[in-house]
Amino acid sequence: MMKPNLLCAATLLLLAACGSEQQANLANFSKGMNTYLAKRGDLCLAKNSWPIDVTPAEGSGGSRNALQMPVLEKLGLVASSAATVEHSDEAGNPSTLQVRRYQLTDSGKRFYLAREAHAQAPNNPYAAAGHDLCALKLSLDKVIGWETPTAQNKGAAAVVVTYTYKVAPAPWTSDADVRRVFPVVDSLIRGAGVMQLKEPFVLTGTGWQAQDL
Repeated sequence: MMKPNLLCAATLLLLAACGSEQQANLANFSKGMNTYLAKRGDLCLAKNSWPIDVTPAEGSGGSRNALQMPVLEKLGLVASSAATVEHSDEAGNPSTLQVRRYQLTDSGKRFYLAREAHAQAPNNPYAAAGHDLCALKLSLDKVIGWETPTAQNKGAAAVVVTYTYKVAPAPWTSDADVRRVFPVVDSLIRGAGVMQLKEPFVLTGTGWQAQDL
């Protein structure tokens, strides 16, 4: 039978171990960032719904898809064909419209990844999408610091963690045209180990967790 003083000591150690998960410290925020980036570290291109049609107006206007899709096609990630779609003018009169239709190739499908919906962006169709075409994966380099914990509206403690990251880019992101038409991809690759990013955290019953999980 455990002696009373040993029982008390064991209880105190258990409580200390449980309480350590609640502390705002480097170990807990590093653990939380690793968990967050393992789940949310993919940088995707907001191309979740296929096929993607580019209209003549988009082509002449230099829309995002009009600039980006030919680059992805050059790299073999998508293939295009001519297509006809139903269209209505401002008065509601129906007509047909010739578009350039892009589909993922087998090579492109390798980077069309399943994703869980983001908890903090319910009205964002890209954040809620179940899949997206993704270009690189971030992982934790190191936690730089965090704000002093403050109370949220619901009473939970919250901080913003600052960190640097490592990056594992898809092979095709080395292409100069990809870097040009996807500037965020270029910026994140160049910033690996240097650029400081921020992530909001909240204190839960099991410890510190990224708000977006």
